[in-house]
Amino acid sequence: MTGLLLRWLILSMAIMAAAYLFAGIHVSGFGSALFAALVLGILNALLRPILFILTLPINILTLGLFTFVINALLLMMTSGIIGGLVVDSFGSALLGSLIISLVSWLLSSFINDQGRVESIDIELRRRRGDHWE
Repeated sequence: MTGLLLRWLILSMAIMAAAYLFAGIHVSGFGSALFAALVLGILNALLRPILFILTLPINILTLGLFTFVINALLLMMTSGIIGGLVVDSFGSALLGSLIISLVSWLLSSFINDQGRVESIDIELRRRRGDHWE
């Protein structure tokens, strides 16, 4: 349960990041981002697998890049449902879905299967002089 809530917060932050980075995406506040993340998560769980299977040939031809188009469509659907999320155009949705995917992937990479934040261990060794590896 903790992992689900953490991933929901991560998706909300990713939506806020996309709105901050692109002028074509507008979020009225963090509450709207939370609600948009909830709706987007539900749409991803219900519609994304169906859309992925229906577009599998074109997805194979584009080496998986068509997945961003599917994500953009789902983001536009979410903006149609949520009043606090406005996506101006398909191009904005496409760029927003790219940012949302990247931010979600980056933040989720620090969470293990049990929903706990993993520590990052970086090991540095000094080589000759002032160089580190």
